[in-house]
Amino acid sequence: MRASDIRYIVVHCSATRASQPYPPEALERDHQARGFHSAGYHFYIRRSGIICPLRPLSQMGAHVLGYNRCSYGVCYEGGLDDDGRPADTRTPAQRTALIQLLQLLLKLAPQATILGHRDLSPDRNGDGRITPDEWIKQCPCFDALHEYQHLTPSTPSHATE
Repeated sequence: MRASDIRYIVVHCSATRASQPYPPEALERDHQARGFHSAGYHFYIRRSGIICPLRPLSQMGAHVLGYNRCSYGVCYEGGLDDDGRPADTRTPAQRTALIQLLQLLLKLAPQATILGHRDLSPDRNGDGRITPDEWIKQCPCFDALHEYQHLTPSTPSHATE
């Protein structure tokens, strides 16, 4: 993949409980069990803020059906509360690491828009907007498009309002 082909930087959550560690080795194992040759994301951010590279940026990810050829995938550990419900569980260290990583990726692909996995759900009613009732999943369990809009020059036309 060439950085000039990247249209999106997609933020994901691991959809794991905030109270239970989910190391990159477990993520790798679980993705392989689903038939992937390795974890589908390019980067994984632990609760501690440590950024774990998973796939080289030159290699296509496996994180958003239909968008893998034009996106980088970044996943943070967590996304579910202690009862297993979708929630923004990012730690302060994850928030800081995520911004640093996104800024770095934007230097490589300045034309890219940062958004959440949910923002690439199908526009079922054809109105040009992806609304919560159209989301396939809650991932990344916060509004990445809005939170990081100040980092990107433009917003995609199919974005969530």
